[in-house]
Amino acid sequence: MKSFIKYISLTVAVLVGVTACDVNRLPETSISDATFWRSEADLKSAANYLYTFLPGFNNEDVWSDDAVGLASNSISDGSRLAPATDGNYNTPYSLIRAANNIIEKAPKATAAGQAAIDRYTAEARFFRAWAYFSLVQKYGDVPLILKTLDDTSPELTAPATARAQIYEQIYQDLDFAAGKLPTPTALGSADYGRISNTAALAFKARVALFEGTRSKFHNYGNPNTHLSAAVAAAKAVMDSKQHDLFANYFNLFQYEGEGRQNRENIIVRQYGVAVTDRVSTHAYYRGTLENGNLSPTKSLVDSYLMKDGLPISQSPLYKTPTTSLEVFANRDERMGATIMKKGDSYMGTKPVFDIAPLVFNKTGFTFRKYSNLDDWVTQASLMDRVILRYAEVLLTYAEAKFELEGQISDADLNISVNLLRDRAKIARLSNAFVGANGLDMREELRRERRVELAQESFRYWDIIRWKTAETELPKPVLGNYFFKDEFGTSVTVNLTADKYILVQNASFRKFDPQRDYLWPLPINEISLNSNLKQNPKW
Repeated sequence: MKSFIKYISLTVAVLVGVTACDVNRLPETSISDATFWRSEADLKSAANYLYTFLPGFNNEDVWSDDAVGLASNSISDGSRLAPATDGNYNTPYSLIRAANNIIEKAPKATAAGQAAIDRYTAEARFFRAWAYFSLVQKYGDVPLILKTLDDTSPELTAPATARAQIYEQIYQDLDFAAGKLPTPTALGSADYGRISNTAALAFKARVALFEGTRSKFHNYGNPNTHLSAAVAAAKAVMDSKQHDLFANYFNLFQYEGEGRQNRENIIVRQYGVAVTDRVSTHAYYRGTLENGNLSPTKSLVDSYLMKDGLPISQSPLYKTPTTSLEVFANRDERMGATIMKKGDSYMGTKPVFDIAPLVFNKTGFTFRKYSNLDDWVTQASLMDRVILRYAEVLLTYAEAKFELEGQISDADLNISVNLLRDRAKIARLSNAFVGANGLDMREELRRERRVELAQESFRYWDIIRWKTAETELPKPVLGNYFFKDEFGTSVTVNLTADKYILVQNASFRKFDPQRDYLWPLPINEISLNSNLKQNPKW
């Protein structure tokens, strides 16, 4: 791992100027010089730059009904306007430009050998697929560019490409990557963090589940083609025996969960192993969680089951809490690992957590993943961000199987979601259990995904593809029950009639199904290319 981080640091230093240019009009730099593309080391150095585009820590969950920040979010409450410029659009094209450059130039490095050429071309094609999925997920049809461009290229004014064609290209790129990249075992510790063949397969499963369910519930295209691809890709990862679940859910998001010894991690954004051996640092815990830029909602908290596998509305284990700690009693263990409770390690000026300060955490809840007392003190965490892990693959397999076939067998539940429920120490899911308790299998699979992947930037895109955003996002944003003796009265809060914290009333929230399932293209991009058409109602 150390050597890979050093390679990235060197590459960033060499290529720092590349990010300052527009994707479609990048000047030639030292990386594209004919004297560069000669050895495997050259190919590896060029590919290292691609890793700087992996997403870092963020507060994207405030787009959804899982979290809220210090102020309302315009994506979540439906108040945003089309922007003049947007890094969500331009940054992926910068990555595409860099990937296309490697794909074109790598064959020149004949001294590296064909295997090395294929490997780093495969990394580039993976990242190109990554970028295009980010674009089509948000904007739908976008220009498909598969070569480097100059100022005279006709592609600069080409119309957008249909999303179906973009998905075909994404699948081609990921299939190539899966066939040419090493296994995680072959990468070993020295190259831990590089994209593996199972990473390509796992990401293909993510992409295919998104488009399969989106096309199913939004009624377009051929959902089963994508759902079949999701099932096959997820099962290939499962059958590879390269991955399994980490024993401790909380430690997944701590330093204990880093490195190849944690076989659950499939893709991570690395920050480093020491102050002298790092790419960068972050202050996600202190800068985002503790100060309230990302706080969990009542909607998320209520999703966690009781230990008997039943929701709080049905379980005899549920008792109306009289203290904040009782909210966690007899619940799914992932809840206590994801949300702060009394007695947890907290911060330098207050080592033990008592109750969320309402001046910051507007919901009266505080997220816990990636919280670390030492990191709070230094404000320079080196903790890696988990981007794709084996648990997601298991969830993808179960959901895609159900949506493809309209049912899921107990055998398939046992090799997927029940492994997660075992770790969480809650009752297993079965068809008999669902039937006996009047549950809905689809909703239980969705619930399992929500709680397992909470605080990991999935929820917004899930309610988009399920076409439930129009139902969930206009609801009021609620927080914890107002335990007056614990919260005190120093901060004035709005409360519902039944004493839950009211963060934002439903009257200030809206979602237009004819508009908000796609994002607006940046106005400047439309000005530069008259053949680009704005998405409906933007």
